[in-house]
Amino acid sequence: MNLLEALAVVLAGLAAGTINTVVGAGSLVTFPTLLAVGLPPVVANVSNTVGLVPGSVSGAWGYRRELAGQRPRLLRLGVGTVLGAVTGAVLLLVLPAAAFEAVVPALILLGCVLVVAQPWLVRWVGDRPRHDHGGPLVWALIFLVGAYGGYFGAAQGVLLIAVLGLGLDETLQRVNAAKNVLAGLANLVAGAVFTVVADVNWAAAGLVAVGATAGGLVGARVARHLPPVALRAVVVAVGLVAIVTLR
Repeated sequence: MNLLEALAVVLAGLAAGTINTVVGAGSLVTFPTLLAVGLPPVVANVSNTVGLVPGSVSGAWGYRRELAGQRPRLLRLGVGTVLGAVTGAVLLLVLPAAAFEAVVPALILLGCVLVVAQPWLVRWVGDRPRHDHGGPLVWALIFLVGAYGGYFGAAQGVLLIAVLGLGLDETLQRVNAAKNVLAGLANLVAGAVFTVVADVNWAAAGLVAVGATAGGLVGARVARHLPPVALRAVVVAVGLVAIVTLR
């Protein structure tokens, strides 16, 4: 990797860290960039996952105000994310790459629809009792999203916002803060698995990490100042781009 290619990877990491904190689809920037500089697909995927972990940490730190009071909830949901991410990481290593190709665009499209419809769905559901952590159904869905995050993870933030937005009685900004923690946890766990059993290109992962760390802080500043309607629009726009890119 020459100097120009290294700079491209850092800038891709910066963009990905920003996008992940605002919505969650940064792999759509970094993964193709790593392929373009010559990494094989599986090596690019695992190196990308490892490299994006510091950006998730910085994004969560940037959103720390909105995380106040969510620790018990995130501990419960985090268990589902961890178990799901381990499952997804193992599936990546044992299943053919085409295994999820048919279902991923449909999942992301469903997430986009749920994000748009969330205010109306919440009103339609009415005053039903809600658990602080969303209840068993939300936990199960978080497990499935964690598995997707461990497997590939592009636009997992769209799915997390959809699940948390419907399952929790919270503002969209606090939902986004929780999303950052859970998505980061999925990346961290999958990255740990890959570090032990897969071939990580540490130079590429380090360059992505440098850019993503700065991007996470930038993304927190940007997302916090977006009104709910604008944030939903960004989520849906990124989700639609992900669907087109992954088809």
